Amino acid sequence: MNLSLGPLLYYWSREDTLALYDEAASWPVTRIYLGETVCSRRHLLRLPDWLELAQKLADAGKEVVLSSQTLIESESDLKTLRRIVSDKRFLVEANEWGAVRLLSEAGAAFIAGSTLNVYNPETLDVLAGLGAKRWLPPVEMSRDSLAAILKQAPADMETEVFAYGKLPLAYSARCFTARHYNLPKDDCQFRCLDHPEGLSLSTREGETFLTLNGIQTQSAGVYSLIGELPSLRELGISALRLSPQSHHMGRVVQAFYAAMEGDISQAAALARILPGKPVDGYWHGKAGLEYAHGEETC
Repeated sequence: MNLSLGPLLYYWSREDTLALYDEAASWPVTRIYLGETVCSRRHLLRLPDWLELAQKLADAGKEVVLSSQTLIESESDLKTLRRIVSDKRFLVEANEWGAVRLLSEAGAAFIAGSTLNVYNPETLDVLAGLGAKRWLPPVEMSRDSLAAILKQAPADMETEVFAYGKLPLAYSARCFTARHYNLPKDDCQFRCLDHPEGLSLSTREGETFLTLNGIQTQSAGVYSLIGELPSLRELGISALRLSPQSHHMGRVVQAFYAAMEGDISQAAALARILPGKPVDGYWHGKAGLEYAHGEETC
């Protein structure tokens, strides 16, 4: 089992984005996912920039994956997707079925992202037939549901699990961050730049409930499976995905790496630097905002 650094889900300055990947080149992650997956208006780094960065990280010894946009809304989005598929230097993560079609037609192996919503082994078989070599279960899938699918999964299919970060729960054509500022989506003034880990949404009682990230809705709590490594290994999971955050990401990666090496103290160490309350309820078949592992270890 190894570690993956997932695509950056937030809109950061060009300098901060490049600084993240400069640091990541020395982190103990096997692969790094690159590209804009949330909103095509986020273009401080364009596709040529991502490709240049991909080559730099590949030269540093990382396995690089280009992640496709999750919601294709325009002809320009489609053109970008076609350019990603036609590049052929790097593996591609397909985050919607149009990308699957283009990759399959090109005869390219690919990674099936969690937003393809694979909930049964039959769909996984279809993806394997189309060229998928690795897949990510939907973020709300429980351990037991995943175990049932893996019993019938193609023998050579690798499984990567989202193991750290605010959970990407839903996408919409409407930009919720722009709406918060009473701005139209097409004139959003790039307000996502003001929220490097999303905009917190609270209930009327003042409890944090969700995180708004442009057109993406995330959990308020930070999903963490650092305490579930034994069950992940038992399932035969090949990789854990860590989603980038704006502070202490290097420490997060080191905590997971040390925990994988047997340091059981890392779960407590990680809890001290989380940008929100820890949650893992989905993994245990409970409400997503619960922290079931915390209950088990008390």
